[in-house]
Amino acid sequence: MHDNLIILAGGMSSRMKKPATTTSVNEEQTNQANHRSKSLISVGNSGRPLMDYLLYNAKKSGYKNIYIVINEQGNLFYEFYGTKKTNNDFHGLNLSFAIQYIPKNRVKPFGTADAVLQAVEQFPELQNQQFTICNSDNLYSVNALKLIRKTNHKNALISYDRDALAFSLDKIYSFAVMNLNDKNYLKDIIEKPSFEKVKDYKDKDGKIRISMNLFTLDGKMIFPYLLNCPIHPIRNEKELPTVVLNCVADYPNSFLCIPLSEHVPDLTAKDDIIIIKEYLKKHYPETLNW
Repeated sequence: MHDNLIILAGGMSSRMKKPATTTSVNEEQTNQANHRSKSLISVGNSGRPLMDYLLYNAKKSGYKNIYIVINEQGNLFYEFYGTKKTNNDFHGLNLSFAIQYIPKNRVKPFGTADAVLQAVEQFPELQNQQFTICNSDNLYSVNALKLIRKTNHKNALISYDRDALAFSLDKIYSFAVMNLNDKNYLKDIIEKPSFEKVKDYKDKDGKIRISMNLFTLDGKMIFPYLLNCPIHPIRNEKELPTVVLNCVADYPNSFLCIPLSEHVPDLTAKDDIIIIKEYLKKHYPETLNW
């Protein structure tokens, strides 16, 4: 069990900036989607951003120390969650910011593994502690966050049942599939397997398992792999799944996959704004009870 949560919010949100395919997204929502981090778009019942709901669920799950990784243009985060770089009190959460700096020879951030590396370098106490990592544009449930926080394994991830994810088939089939052994330890992550091949990766319960980037990591064990993460040959980024698989290659049975069957609301593109707003209206009160 641990108290540390790193939220990755330093990406450029390129998919969010593409035009909506529906007329339901209004001008103000479009403007925010084009200029804000996805997690700061006003989707909540009182006009608050998605990040509020993720932080709310994190607090309900028992997390205390929150590290939000933002980019160098992320000043709006300070307006929402605290003006200091470290130790802001947000509804009882101890909230700090890590900056994902972009190398001089690049125009975009260097990927999720680089984001985590910069966070643990800026907050070196994490190099000797356990911490959870999650995306800022997914609304993970209290149950999921509790499961990954309370695991007694050094490294773990939530393995979502693909059939329970309420996305379009095109989106679901684009997800990478996990290959697990008969004790639910991670063996491999397979990107976009064919329809015929995917049946080879069903787990012991006959389920196809997907990672939605909800990990618990042991800082001491994972830090060397973050430091030495290779660049993906196609996407030209340092990616967290690469770090995980390199660790698994050296230490088999080091990553427990915790099975869970539920949807994970997602804010990737402009069309998702309307979906998220309806979800929050249905499942959360007008004012969050912190």
